[in-house]
Amino acid sequence: MNKIFRKQQLTPFEVDYAQWCAEQGALLREGRLSDLDRENLAEEIESLGRSDKREIANRLGTLLLHLLKWQFQEEQRKAGWLLTIREQRHRIRKLVDESPSLKTYPQTQIADEFAFARLKAIDETGLLEKHFPIDCPYPIADILNQDFLPGEPSMPNQTVRD
Repeated sequence: MNKIFRKQQLTPFEVDYAQWCAEQGALLREGRLSDLDRENLAEEIESLGRSDKREIANRLGTLLLHLLKWQFQEEQRKAGWLLTIREQRHRIRKLVDESPSLKTYPQTQIADEFAFARLKAIDETGLLEKHFPIDCPYPIADILNQDFLPGEPSMPNQTVRD
């Protein structure tokens, strides 16, 4: 536990972030609420929630990219794509489990993330734009379902290259 002994001046947020965090934590534990840097502390707490949202969106975008590659480059499938698909689903589920209020957040990000994943898929695969749907063809339940792979009846016995 951090103990902050009474000193003349606490470390400003802009000078040493790590020290500022330690001091703010210690002040909270000691109940010295009047000494807290309330404005910056509130901003930091709010940014933690935004950080989880950004991580979900980023992971969703990566997941969508790999689902597109899986569907539209059947002959190029690699074990790494499947591993990426599984990992992104797992990490998104863990984030939502830790913060249930974010359960519907992935759904709100599909259109945005799909649009960018589509552009990346075009660049990475070399396929023409016309090969990829403009709107996301996968429902959120399928996107996050560990057993779903586009163009496949079920996941077992997939053809995957090393």
